[in-house]
Amino acid sequence: MHVHPKASYREVLEDANAKGYAVGQFNLNGLEYLQAIVEVAEEERSPVILGVSVSSMKYIGLHYLTALADAAKLRARVPVILHLDHGPNFEVVQQAIRGGFDSVMYDGSEHELDRNIAETRRVVDAAHAAGVDVEGELGQIAGTEDEVSVDEREAMLARVDDAIRFAEETGIDALAPALGTAHGMYRTAPEIDFGRLENIFEKTKKPIVLHGGSGVPDDDIRRAISLGVAKINVNTEAQMEFNRIVREKLDNDPKLYDSRKYLGPAREAVKEIVRKKIRLFGSHNRY
Repeated sequence: MHVHPKASYREVLEDANAKGYAVGQFNLNGLEYLQAIVEVAEEERSPVILGVSVSSMKYIGLHYLTALADAAKLRARVPVILHLDHGPNFEVVQQAIRGGFDSVMYDGSEHELDRNIAETRRVVDAAHAAGVDVEGELGQIAGTEDEVSVDEREAMLARVDDAIRFAEETGIDALAPALGTAHGMYRTAPEIDFGRLENIFEKTKKPIVLHGGSGVPDDDIRRAISLGVAKINVNTEAQMEFNRIVREKLDNDPKLYDSRKYLGPAREAVKEIVRKKIRLFGSHNRY
């Protein structure tokens, strides 16, 4: 059973859960990233989620972003989903909904539980009225640069009973619980709390999103997928590889001025990272 190429965020993640794979969210940091991500998704016959951070929205411009994504969707034979990553407040989320995003993530994790539930519910009501799906966050997903003690780490992780309440009372379509991963590149492999992951998925039955997917060991990724993770976010790894190639090209040829000559190879490098992740996540040959 192949899902339609116009499948929604929720449909794509539910299919992933049902069949034991995960869909990659790759961040859109410019045109080269969009081209790389969508070309590979097509070649691999994989659904793909284009993640847009608030900083990328400002950098690229909302009107350009949605036009670029629409151009990709028109030609793609696989689902290409434009997704707001870490929407910090209702206003930004509303901009994305009105701007034509397919799904939004509202991140109310800095608030205590009751307020996070209330704010997320407000986003869900507005988004669902416009046919837009919602991802919510529970617990605190740190950055790899943050020095976090063992006790602090425990306090930041999503609690199972909170997750049940959060999922039920907000009506979200996917849940991003803090499970021990972080944003950025890890100095040492992260410790994912697999027991907690399994428990949250079993009790909420919501597709689970793993943030901070760059640099998590492959075996941990496979295990996380087997326990309910349906979406994995990757950004830093692609950015670092892009940066490495650009630096190399410019260092090797000080006279180089045609930006296509270094952005093109950087785009190819991003393609290979996206391809590797799609195969690891098992989302290839699904469409």
